[in-house]
Amino acid sequence: MATKETTAPESSVAKISDAPALPVPASAIAWAASLASMMADGQSGGHGKYDTIDRALRASMARLTAGVSIHSAGSAWMDWMTHLARAPGRQAELREKAVADAWKFAFDVMGPYGPLGPDGGFKADADDHRFDHPAWDHAPFRAWKQSFLAIEDWWQEATSEVRGMHHANADRVSFMARQMLDMASPSNSPFLNPKIIERTVRTGGMNLVEGAQNLMEDVAREITNAPRPPSPEFRVGETIACTPGTVVYRNELFELIQYAPQTETVHAEPVLIVPAWIMRYYILDLSPHNSLINYLVGQGFTVFAISWRNPGPEQRDMSLDDYRRLGVMAALDGITNIVPETKIHACGYCLGGTILSIAAATMAGEGDQRLATVTLLAAQTDFTEAGELMMFLDESEIAYLEDMMWDQGYLDQRQMDGAFRALRARDLIWSRAINRYFLGEEEEQFDISAWNADSTRMPYRMHSDYLRGLFLENRLTAGRFAVNGRVIALKDIDAPMFVIGTEKDHIAPWRSVYKINLFTENDLTFVLTSGGHNGGIVSEPGHRHRHYRIGHRTPEKKYLDPATWFESHNPMEGSWWVEWREWLGRQSAADLVPPPATGATKEGLPPLCPAPGTYVYER
Repeated sequence: MATKETTAPESSVAKISDAPALPVPASAIAWAASLASMMADGQSGGHGKYDTIDRALRASMARLTAGVSIHSAGSAWMDWMTHLARAPGRQAELREKAVADAWKFAFDVMGPYGPLGPDGGFKADADDHRFDHPAWDHAPFRAWKQSFLAIEDWWQEATSEVRGMHHANADRVSFMARQMLDMASPSNSPFLNPKIIERTVRTGGMNLVEGAQNLMEDVAREITNAPRPPSPEFRVGETIACTPGTVVYRNELFELIQYAPQTETVHAEPVLIVPAWIMRYYILDLSPHNSLINYLVGQGFTVFAISWRNPGPEQRDMSLDDYRRLGVMAALDGITNIVPETKIHACGYCLGGTILSIAAATMAGEGDQRLATVTLLAAQTDFTEAGELMMFLDESEIAYLEDMMWDQGYLDQRQMDGAFRALRARDLIWSRAINRYFLGEEEEQFDISAWNADSTRMPYRMHSDYLRGLFLENRLTAGRFAVNGRVIALKDIDAPMFVIGTEKDHIAPWRSVYKINLFTENDLTFVLTSGGHNGGIVSEPGHRHRHYRIGHRTPEKKYLDPATWFESHNPMEGSWWVEWREWLGRQSAADLVPPPATGATKEGLPPLCPAPGTYVYER
């Protein structure tokens, strides 16, 4: 399988604007000159050139707003205000709540012997740790905390959906109000936060000196666009992403790693890991003790993994279908050459699971029976309930992102990081700022945090295909997703499936992941595990405080809605990894075999370099 240069075909996934995707010159002067030349060339059919002017303007605006559409935000507030203005009953209800909250606050200020007692007043959410310091329950800090929680309580009610307004706008307004309130929290002030005051007194102000140094470092790094220094403790290829293996295939999109066997005999069917391309692959190969890949190899499986390339402007025209064709299918072809006449267990994580499901449905429709099983880890196939990320996405927002990517050739990791941090601003922005700038504390390093800081870019065309074809239009489960001119269907997949959802996933909510039960008719095992999008997947045996629920659906069984499924399956202590290993064993041939050779030189797959390869180091 020789590497060759490929020109991306016209995508059948999603249509974007037919404006020419002009490369942006390095200097602004050259770019302006080329634009002026294009405008003066006298060509007929001027829609393209004028559209280019508009796209360039929107791209500039998107850079100023970090990719957030001002129109989307403004229209959401306008929708809320106009509907609220025409709802006198709702206005009266909010006035009544404001009075009730004011009285509740006043009574709470009286202290534990007041009408509300020691447990009265407003309570922070269970996952809100801003007010954990015991001094927040005593004067004067309690008054500041309670006044803030009272305001937060009222705004939460005020920004709930008003009858008649668009549901997405209601969510967006509530989210934006929460962002503004989080910014104004008394916990963010060094003069109001008892933890900061206590630390300042105890250290003689050295915490503020150290915090100022941290702030200057971060500002300098932001201005110079310098990456954060790598963790000295967690080094790729040494302490993380260090399961022994060899790169046996490379093309312009990915490297294929074949991991060295750790047992004398192995299951005949190999496992292919398809990770998400929004981050590095080694979320599934962290430290040796919590590496899913290392665990599988130690259990007698031959494991292959895709390590995606970090795309630059030269990959701007890579489409979503290229990730299927030059990614998943090329990896399957390579494994077939190494382990011929053997079916393959395919496993996809997050976006990797989505593209794997598309590939599996396409293969099933074409009669390609190479897949022994399909495993999806926190991967969505239906996007009607795609979680909090949907608050950012509408036609205006996607147009902003498309134009910014059109200008750059890709979506930068910093631009993506901002959206993910905003979803959990309380923890990822404000609490981090308090600890780093006011308490002078360095962030504790973990292998998963080192991985989280090692993000990648997204090609312009692929990300546009993904956002429009899947997130915005939900084509895959709506029967409108075409590959090679043919609409595909998930129900064509007859290979057994093992699907994982995580309880606290804000990226791929488990109820959204669970909806694959509506669109498939095969043998399907669904597991709901504790934890979030990453922590729930990295859940090795022996990890404390872990549990999961597991259910098995055979083709003849009736559908269970998520709530009913949850109530009818009791939690089990431990790691879902053990369940998956046993399930893979049951879906494999009974007899173990000697490990296959590394690569297949005669078939054009010679060993190229040791794992983790070269693409994982690209910046």
